[in-house]
Amino acid sequence: MKLTTRLVQAGNKTDPVTGAVSTPIHHSATFAHPALGKSTGFDYSRSLNPTRKVLEDAIANLEGGVRGFAFATGMAAVTTLFLLFQPGDHLLVSDDLYGGTYRLLEQVFAGYGLEVTYVNTSDVDAVNSALQANTKGLFIETPTNPLMKISPLPELIRFASEHQLISIVDNTFMTPYLQRPIELGADLVIHSASKYLGGHNDLIAGLVVAKTDELAERVYFLQNSIGAILGPQDCWLLLRGMKTLALRMEKHQQNAQKIAQWLTVQPAIAKVYFPGLLTHEGRDVQLKQAAGFGGMVSFELQTADQVPVLLESVNLITFAESLGGVESLITYPARQTHFDIPEEIRERIGVTSRLLRLSVGIEDADDLIDDLSQALEQVQRRTSK
Repeated sequence: MKLTTRLVQAGNKTDPVTGAVSTPIHHSATFAHPALGKSTGFDYSRSLNPTRKVLEDAIANLEGGVRGFAFATGMAAVTTLFLLFQPGDHLLVSDDLYGGTYRLLEQVFAGYGLEVTYVNTSDVDAVNSALQANTKGLFIETPTNPLMKISPLPELIRFASEHQLISIVDNTFMTPYLQRPIELGADLVIHSASKYLGGHNDLIAGLVVAKTDELAERVYFLQNSIGAILGPQDCWLLLRGMKTLALRMEKHQQNAQKIAQWLTVQPAIAKVYFPGLLTHEGRDVQLKQAAGFGGMVSFELQTADQVPVLLESVNLITFAESLGGVESLITYPARQTHFDIPEEIRERIGVTSRLLRLSVGIEDADDLIDDLSQALEQVQRRTSK
């Protein structure tokens, strides 16, 4: 079946007892054993829950992996994958990435002896140059957050395989509807499922998919041992959200394309970051490895003092953290999502004090443009000299 059909059918026909079309929510901590030494397959919900299993099977099917795992948060999922490595191991990590991942590596895992080199993963030569004898993993965001750099997945995954590195791809921005890294050879795919997969800004969740049974067993051991699993109610909400992913992603990227092009000709805007623009240097690479450009647009204003004016002036668009919901959200990475990255590093990689990130929702694009237009008029009126 086509992916759109698989999305809609996720969870259907999984309850032969009642025939429930909507997956039942199993609010049970434990399950009865038929007899000593026998099990229904469900013993204790930390280890496996029927509702969570439906979700985990669904994301594995969508990404093309052997097994999926649902976590309480995206960061719980990221943490679990970093625990695949040992003290003294070295990781290569995209230099432009979510600030929470940077914080986790620098303020938590560094204390346990995990070494990290941040590298521009859109440059395969730079990745190769950063390889060390103790390098064990490659962690890639593509498109990156928030600068929308595109990393060539087939080349990077081939590099990782040649050097026996575990390749991990954060696929949050693209979702399996637009990009499936495991089909390109990646070992592990990760999602902050709070974003596009859930799609409605009403849950927090993380998902992981493994390519091989061996990796799946390792991830499951960690998931079960740590216990940061997603509860059945949120599993059901996430399944429900995923059913409309295809429709939502089409509208997200349609709106994002229109808004990004409009932003490029606005005098108050210094630069626009969106892979769908003809001027984006990663556009051709994106077209080779993905089925679209997504719904995220970042842009720079002319000066930093214009940022608070714009954030105060938007009405329809909400000034808030997160992304991927049906409502449009605007975020100031330097003070929000990337605040834990030192300023000199942020500035060096391009996450400047003038940069804003727009998660384009599924509202009417013209209404969003009207809102941005009046906000930019306020910017020019109140900051012009």
